[in-house]
Amino acid sequence: MTIPSTVTPTASTALSFIRSELTSLQAYTPHPGGAESVQVEIDRVDTNESPYDLPLVLKQELGKVWMDEIESNRYPDGGHNRLKAAIASYVTEFTVNHPSILPSQICVGNGSDELLRSILIATCVGGEGSILVAAPTFSMYGILAQTLGIPVVSVDRSAVNFEVDLDAARSAIKENQNPPIRVVFMVHPNSPTGNALTAAELEWLRGLSSDILVVIDEAYFEFSQQTVVAELAQHPNWVVLRTFSKAFRLAAHRVGYAVGHPQLIATLEQVRLPYNLPSFSLAAAELVLQHRSLLLSTISETMSERDRLFTALSGITNLQVWRSDANFIYARIRGVDNPDLVMTELVAQLKIQGTSIRHTGGGLRISIGAPSENDRTCARIDRLLQT
Repeated sequence: MTIPSTVTPTASTALSFIRSELTSLQAYTPHPGGAESVQVEIDRVDTNESPYDLPLVLKQELGKVWMDEIESNRYPDGGHNRLKAAIASYVTEFTVNHPSILPSQICVGNGSDELLRSILIATCVGGEGSILVAAPTFSMYGILAQTLGIPVVSVDRSAVNFEVDLDAARSAIKENQNPPIRVVFMVHPNSPTGNALTAAELEWLRGLSSDILVVIDEAYFEFSQQTVVAELAQHPNWVVLRTFSKAFRLAAHRVGYAVGHPQLIATLEQVRLPYNLPSFSLAAAELVLQHRSLLLSTISETMSERDRLFTALSGITNLQVWRSDANFIYARIRGVDNPDLVMTELVAQLKIQGTSIRHTGGGLRISIGAPSENDRTCARIDRLLQT
């Protein structure tokens, strides 16, 4: 039998068994903005990772764990027991005036994306509920919901400071009853805009019905140093998400975690896939927590670079830049007829020159890189906008 190397879909070969609503779904695109075949080294300042790899001494220690402790023929620790205990200790250490977080309050996922999906499965699938987001925000909330057939209700943010339109959010919750809004997603600070939750937004979240799960995504906690973990005891319908992919430099290992009420965490454990994290990723997360002082010591440099880049970008004509509580900066083009078209072209041209930033949410999200990367980013944007 001859098997063709490629198959071109036609009307007669269309995959009619695929759910119809997925045909219009826009998948998450890593490193967008032009051809991947550009022949230059790319400054990857588009996904908010740390610009710094693990120190060699920690890589060597992790390699020793691989050689001496990990059995490749055995499944990983499916309960994540040691890592949960280490995470609980870390979260407690950085939460003021709060009882100790327990391992039973921690769920570990293959990146925060898996945890988001588990939350949606536990709350909304089967027509049980819809979700509320405030755009622009992290796109995966909507993408994951759509893949599960869950309706997404979106409200706007202020064009001036990106605060949530709370009147619209209240109306959306009141009006959407078939199915009702069961989950509200908020990022603290928000991606892509970089603003932390305000006092008014937090007060609104505190007043939501206990029938609504409030997901507060603190992926950038180590940079913002702002957290709501201390309020979890008063709000069993809240859950906090964090990640090892940013400040802890483990983006390649895909480790995220949720902190919440033990009953909610037990439910997330019920719906997650077994053995969802490789042994090597578990070992890496345990290792970086043991050496957190060393790894987090570069946070102050990142924050200084963020402020320096903000000042430099603010001086570029036609570029509006906002201050950020995270490890990235958000900007928009102004003073042109079609800003989205200009930004699309800018991102493509930057990638050709060796800088990858992200065009999202009607603006440009620029991660804070190493000082030399930030210098090149600013110089290239300035040069392209002047031509």
